[in-house]
Amino acid sequence: MTKDTTDDRIPVTLLTGFLGAGKTTLLNHLIRDPEAGRIAVIMNEFGDVGLDHDLIEESTEETILMQSGCICCSIRGDLLEALGKLIARRNNGSLAFDRIVIETTGIADPGPILHSLVVDQLVGPCFRMDGVVTLADAATGAGILQQQSEAVNQIAMSDLIILSKTDLVSTIDLARFETQIAGINGSARRIRADHGRVPPGVLFGLSAMRSTVTSDEVSNWLGVSVPQPNPLVGLSGFTPKQIQPVTLPFTQSQSPAHHNHKINSASIDVQEPIPANVFDFWLDTLIALKGPDILRMKGIVHVEGIDWPFVFHGVQHIFDAPVPLESWTGEGTTSRVVVIARDMSKEDLVASLELLRMQPKEVDVATEGMMVQTAEMPF
Repeated sequence: MTKDTTDDRIPVTLLTGFLGAGKTTLLNHLIRDPEAGRIAVIMNEFGDVGLDHDLIEESTEETILMQSGCICCSIRGDLLEALGKLIARRNNGSLAFDRIVIETTGIADPGPILHSLVVDQLVGPCFRMDGVVTLADAATGAGILQQQSEAVNQIAMSDLIILSKTDLVSTIDLARFETQIAGINGSARRIRADHGRVPPGVLFGLSAMRSTVTSDEVSNWLGVSVPQPNPLVGLSGFTPKQIQPVTLPFTQSQSPAHHNHKINSASIDVQEPIPANVFDFWLDTLIALKGPDILRMKGIVHVEGIDWPFVFHGVQHIFDAPVPLESWTGEGTTSRVVVIARDMSKEDLVASLELLRMQPKEVDVATEGMMVQTAEMPF
């Protein structure tokens, strides 16, 4: 792969969160903040609690609102049309903006929107996903996560989780809620909003899928230094062979829909460079067998025979093109992979990741380029 020294695609931030979590409140504060820069906003109809109309009129050169309908359970043509119109207006000089924020409905699954930015041939080359930000209501979120699969998916696919309404719950209940969130997605950074306010800088630059990314940014993206409310919660930050299960703060019988018990996350560190055929075999097989259930996968991989690492990211069976970090200055050759999956047991997920430790002789490549499997996936 050739070095990508520039990436002039427009960064897109996906703002999700279940009904009533405070997405629009956060957006109202965001577009008032001069440090946020010039933002184009795509959201649903105004409704009763939409963005301030006067504010939108005052900010027409920097922030726009498009009533693009329900961005919900499938890739919607109106979303792609809205993105196409935005890029056309930017190109002809009638609108100036530096990034886009898409606010989804409370019941939206982020997956189809992430897919559209990768696979659509018209808008895909113009935009890149900068990060998925999810608001989680501390007052009602624990119950919602037990009952609503969409809310669980929003947490699972997040790069950043913003805890809202933390002033309405006790310290103990808040800690339990954070533990519940970490059990779904232990690699996402978590911050607390102050009545809908957060520093604009924390919302942007979340993805490490950039050729100029630093080692610290990759570590933050993969959750290596993410603070946990409980040292036994989540997998991020453990040493390579200390992959441990997460204990959630309720039992199976206490969760009517059992959604949390279908979501598991795991991570692995491999200290030595991974043979290319081992990594390809592992990834191809996992996608073929469990692609629809892979909610999120991301990592940095050092490949044998290549002087620089790659970062990669995927949602279900759709993956961005891996980005080579040819100017990488980080020390060591440790690869790190994080997987968040549905309907896979913790043991199976960990066993799958352990295949990355295989030696080259355990996977053979046929002369026709087909993979010959000599080790079996655990599911």
